[in-house]
Amino acid sequence: MRFAHLADVHIGAWREPRLKTAATFALDKAIAICIENKVDFILIAGDLLNTSLPSVDMLKSLVLKIIELKKKNIPIYIIPGSHDFSPSGKTMLDVLEAAGLVKNVAKGEDKDGKLKLRFTIDEKTGAKITGIIGRRGMLDKKFYENLDTDNLQKEKGFKIFMFHTAISEFKPKDMGQMESMPMSYLPRGFDYYAGGHVHSMLNQDVPSHGKVAMPGPLFPCNFKELEKQKRGGFFIYDDKDGLLWVPIELYKVCPLTIECDEKKPEQVVTKIRELIRKEDFKDTIVTLRFKGKLDCSRITEIDFKGIFNGIYEKGAFLVLKNTSSLTTKEFEEIKVNLDSVNEIEDSIIQEHLGSVPLPKIRSEHEFSLIKELLMSFDLEKDEGETTTDFSDRVVSSADKVIQEHDNEHNGRLCRKVQNIESLSRKA
Repeated sequence: MRFAHLADVHIGAWREPRLKTAATFALDKAIAICIENKVDFILIAGDLLNTSLPSVDMLKSLVLKIIELKKKNIPIYIIPGSHDFSPSGKTMLDVLEAAGLVKNVAKGEDKDGKLKLRFTIDEKTGAKITGIIGRRGMLDKKFYENLDTDNLQKEKGFKIFMFHTAISEFKPKDMGQMESMPMSYLPRGFDYYAGGHVHSMLNQDVPSHGKVAMPGPLFPCNFKELEKQKRGGFFIYDDKDGLLWVPIELYKVCPLTIECDEKKPEQVVTKIRELIRKEDFKDTIVTLRFKGKLDCSRITEIDFKGIFNGIYEKGAFLVLKNTSSLTTKEFEEIKVNLDSVNEIEDSIIQEHLGSVPLPKIRSEHEFSLIKELLMSFDLEKDEGETTTDFSDRVVSSADKVIQEHDNEHNGRLCRKVQNIESLSRKA
């Protein structure tokens, strides 16, 4: 048996024009490697897409590649990740599944308050695959808390469990603020745990469970990932040769950190010119991270355009800068020591939880409500949709989130009343 394990492809993640198609190219390259290595099937453990409604061009390219795999009898088994869903809970992956292009293995039913998952069996190898979807704000945690593990653990054969969430025991140190759950939440007795969500590679044999793996992103999704990881990759599992991480390198990456403490703008420019003087940046992504406190009144006094032009003259494919750690003497901004939008968003929400009294909302549910409301506002205007209709749709989406939380609150209240009545009868 040989299969590929991908995760966090994030098609459409980059807004930078030169990197808009990077995730698609990375997937093309990964698929070519899978075909060359004659894998039996491919797992994608969440976040194939970066948005629930990708552009038509990106979707067309994706569909053509999946059709190529289908013709070669290489099925794709997926679970939706936190980015694959719209605020209303819809995902384009449902369309791909309805067209027979992929199989969503996160299938089950609620039975007596317990989530009972079903296995999807790969026809070629007999591998039994199941899993749980990923949701933003750890909203998927309740699925694990209500999971019926008996049928999963008793099932015989080679079993794969797919998940899209961070595991506390293996969370990278620089992702300390990322929400996670303990390893004990995953059902035991599986041969392979195919994870996603954490943009860092993990290959761990866990005595209580088995092989737990996360390939990291297929291509870096932001400045920090380009700077630290430089490339993405995926796993190929072979029942004879074990697990191999396959790197996907689209471009060379050259990260440069410029210490600007007590320096004037012209000194910063001079320092960069010295750094790049002997470098060849042909087809390279150059990242510039500026740090320290400038000896001037405004960061914009640095000649960034001149710096970029100098690097492009040396053949660079793309130049990116980050000034989040750069301040000036006259004005020192309060900075959040985080790089991704989601991390910054979560940090700000956590900082202000409880600031506004919400009588119907318990503090532990306030975070998830805010996250869901933010997601409900993250809608794109449909082609031909009027501004009024779009505005109404956004408001309706937010109303639905609030209504669902109200219903949940009322349900908890009813359960409390029932418990009190039950105790009263016993007394």
